[in-house]
Amino acid sequence: MTNEASYTATPADLLDATGPDSDAIGGADTGVANWPAIASLTLGVFGLVTAEFLPASLLTAMSADLHISDGAAGQAVTATAIVGAIAAPTIPLLTRNLDRKRVMLALTVLLVLSNALAVTADNLTVLLTSRVMLGVALGGFWSMAAALAMRLVPLPLFARAMSLVLTGVSVATVCAAPVGAYMGALWGWRSAFVAAGGVSLIALAVQLLAIPKLPPKDNPNLRVLLELLGRGPVRVALIAVVLVISGHFAGFTYIRPLLEEITHLPVAAISGVLLGYGIGGFFGNFAGGFIAERSERLAVVFGGALIAAIAITLCFAAGSAIVTGIAIALWGFAFGAFPVGFQTWIVRAAPDQAEGAGGLLVAAFQIAIASGAIGGGLLVDHIGALGGPLFAAVAVSLGTLLTLRYGPRAAQ
Repeated sequence: MTNEASYTATPADLLDATGPDSDAIGGADTGVANWPAIASLTLGVFGLVTAEFLPASLLTAMSADLHISDGAAGQAVTATAIVGAIAAPTIPLLTRNLDRKRVMLALTVLLVLSNALAVTADNLTVLLTSRVMLGVALGGFWSMAAALAMRLVPLPLFARAMSLVLTGVSVATVCAAPVGAYMGALWGWRSAFVAAGGVSLIALAVQLLAIPKLPPKDNPNLRVLLELLGRGPVRVALIAVVLVISGHFAGFTYIRPLLEEITHLPVAAISGVLLGYGIGGFFGNFAGGFIAERSERLAVVFGGALIAAIAITLCFAAGSAIVTGIAIALWGFAFGAFPVGFQTWIVRAAPDQAEGAGGLLVAAFQIAIASGAIGGGLLVDHIGALGGPLFAAVAVSLGTLLTLRYGPRAAQ
């Protein structure tokens, strides 16, 4: 199933894939959008991404406190990513007979517990255990987010609803890294996880009140996942994700060692640079959405080409504080184009199996994050802090070229 129609599903196709849902308050069947429920998903995404991104801004403080190398501390990102990759396709299968509201609440409870355990971690094993718990919550939540959004708003509002959900990523990107670095400098790295735990408790309360009952619909199974992997457009999307996102996270996970060892910035300046990255990502999300409405292929190519150019620049000019600050802000802006682009790509490639395709997309994201953290960590430990940008330049360039050549074209 590799024909062009995979990218041009009609509204009727998507409605058939979603199916009637008389128990949901709002959605494609009623014509009424349940924006409070969408907002609760946004809060959940914000809490998850905040917890996921914190190690990047706290890496050196965590490694010093736990008496491990920066590369070893970076495996806190790897643990989350590997488990998330497994959980993303698995959670929908294991919970296919359960109300989706109960599943989402359970995943958010796991997020709360993960943050609590990170606060108490006194060695790498406990820290990695907390990140494993986060990986389960992250993979399960992301695998079902798009499918649930399709059920909570009428079809014409789906893109707008997903943009709102993905705003949680943008806001977390703005807040997590700079606030984490600032709090870590004032009160220690554990304080940042205390704050993340508070955010996750708020998300849990709002979800409890706002999400309606959502009986399971897609009934995903292993046969469906294998069938999805047999679709050419799905395979290309997943390979592109692995290449582009692994490159991004190789650079982002080890950005603090670069800022400290190559650019020689103090903690206050590092917080400012990371804030610039976050603000860039916030606006990049909207720019990516604008481009993706016209072509998800161009959204991915735009972000990938810009990150590749920035990574190459950092390999040669990271000693300049001005160049590095501007480059990292632009990096955040470029990364903002990816979530909307890839989400739109995968939904259009498999509108009839939204949860299954979403699970595979999240699995690919997490595999990419793990690959970037491992590969970047090896390079950082062996050749220094420039290893992250070097890995990013190569991997992102390959993924961008693949998308440019084989990514979806608009229907003629």
